[in-house]
Amino acid sequence: MAVHGESDVEVSVPISGSLTEWGHSLQARVYFADTDFSGVVYHARYLEFLERGRSDYLRLAGIHHAELDDGKMGKRLAWVVRRMEIDFRAPARIDDILTVETWTARISGVRIFMAQKILRNDVELIRAQVEAAVIDERGRPQRFPAEWIESFKPSDRSG
Repeated sequence: MAVHGESDVEVSVPISGSLTEWGHSLQARVYFADTDFSGVVYHARYLEFLERGRSDYLRLAGIHHAELDDGKMGKRLAWVVRRMEIDFRAPARIDDILTVETWTARISGVRIFMAQKILRNDVELIRAQVEAAVIDERGRPQRFPAEWIESFKPSDRSG
């Protein structure tokens, strides 16, 4: 018997999700702390779910925030979000199992444009477009290292 919010999604995936042929997929459960007084996920918490998806996509592609900060690429680097657009389509509720999908839409100069969506089973709850960049310790934009381009090949995934 399913309790409100529970889904039929299998939850036996690695903690960082998994790389897919089009990008990255991560599952996350909605906890009480993610909800507002009405029992649905508070709008700002979706930003955290999206951030986890992008961070784990980077991690599984071999790019670790701590290593960038340690200067592994020859100087200290950091990822920053420059712009984000979010469409809220349907609410998530406590105990829901969400799937955060992340893929590269395109890379242009010093920017990467990622597309993301959050689903509950097959229901699309959130769709987001994220423009991110890599900066040095002085805040100056840096070109993507050539070895990263292959890891973030753009996908024409639209669905």
